[in-house]
Amino acid sequence: MKISRLTAIFAILIAACTSVSAQNGTMTPYSAYGYGVLRDHATSAQRAMGGVGYAMSSGRQTNVMNPASYAAIDSLTFLFDMGIDLTSLWQSEVHDGEKISDKNFGGGLDYVTMQFPICKYIGASVGLLPFSSVGYAFGSEIENGIDSRQGNGSLNELYVGVAGRPFKGFSIGANVSYLFGNIINETYAMISSTQSSLFQTQLEVRDYRLDFGLMYGFNLNRNDRMTFGVTYSPAKTLLGNARQVYIDTALDSGPQFSDEHKLRGNYSLPETWGAGINYNFDRKLMVEFDYTYQPWSKCKFRGFEGDPQLQKYADRTKMALGLQYTPDFRGSYFKRVNYRLGAYWNDDYLKLQDNRLREYGVTLGFGIPVPGFKSLVNLGFEWKHRQANPDPLVKEDYLNITIGINFNEMWFRQSKIY
Repeated sequence: MKISRLTAIFAILIAACTSVSAQNGTMTPYSAYGYGVLRDHATSAQRAMGGVGYAMSSGRQTNVMNPASYAAIDSLTFLFDMGIDLTSLWQSEVHDGEKISDKNFGGGLDYVTMQFPICKYIGASVGLLPFSSVGYAFGSEIENGIDSRQGNGSLNELYVGVAGRPFKGFSIGANVSYLFGNIINETYAMISSTQSSLFQTQLEVRDYRLDFGLMYGFNLNRNDRMTFGVTYSPAKTLLGNARQVYIDTALDSGPQFSDEHKLRGNYSLPETWGAGINYNFDRKLMVEFDYTYQPWSKCKFRGFEGDPQLQKYADRTKMALGLQYTPDFRGSYFKRVNYRLGAYWNDDYLKLQDNRLREYGVTLGFGIPVPGFKSLVNLGFEWKHRQANPDPLVKEDYLNITIGINFNEMWFRQSKIY
């Protein structure tokens, strides 16, 4: 692989690290709680299939959901995948007997991944992924003034992964991630045209995270193949700092810092279990079912002095079903298009006034071949509904458009000299 190509790829990755926090595309008041809206490492192709991937093994698509999949890449191929997310959001709630509706747009860079071979039976991957994101803005009237609340930020993972295939059909892999980012929540109170106050809380995370994966696949007959996949990420306390900031415009003393504390022992992430089963029929139809479990009820989230209520979490479960149909991967152009469908149900980790947050969605997408190359343009559409239960609170409907560029080329072929 040429050095100039490597330099360009790593330049893109560095640029993505500096811009991803400002472009997370999140626009929901539910992200004001905990660590915000969680993500599941799914690429644009996988999101078009309902977000499945624990048992998906392919040498043509990077699958960070299960690091054991990296071993499937052949010894000559280099993969580069970059995704962009565009979102339309419709929100509604009933306040004092009156229905209030709103509409927002957002989007930005979603992820950047690369995958390449180490040797015949070992593959590796590096990239940048979102872990969670925060983004909201709303206000209300208070006595003698206006109260405005807003939040922004994200937690991101810069990962390195490797996988090996010790014997036929079985692969094992792991990711080591640098977990970093800032989450900022602000309350801005304006009492008069000359007096206002800003209350701000900051979470600054600088930590590591581990993910492990196993896969086993076997042929049922000449044309059909079954694959099982399992992933595990251990629970851990977070490293970093938290602080509370108060600014009063009527005073000239500047920002006042209070309740500064370390994250260690006060904030934590749960263990994560994922399992999937994948059925591939004649290299035309692929169907997968995934299940995710995270015991968030065991996690710590200290919060800050003066918080109106202690934040509570519930165990998170997610079920997803996806399929991909390719009429003939060696046929004419339209027969080589990947047609994708999916659906999912997610009981989220947030509990709001004893209400569980739930979401479900359906997906549709296409893997469009680039003429003359093995690369794909992955186009996906997702409709998602989110609300609390039993009290619905804010109802949200999303239309997400995902665009992924999957660059698939043989960069490791040795040149012949005649």
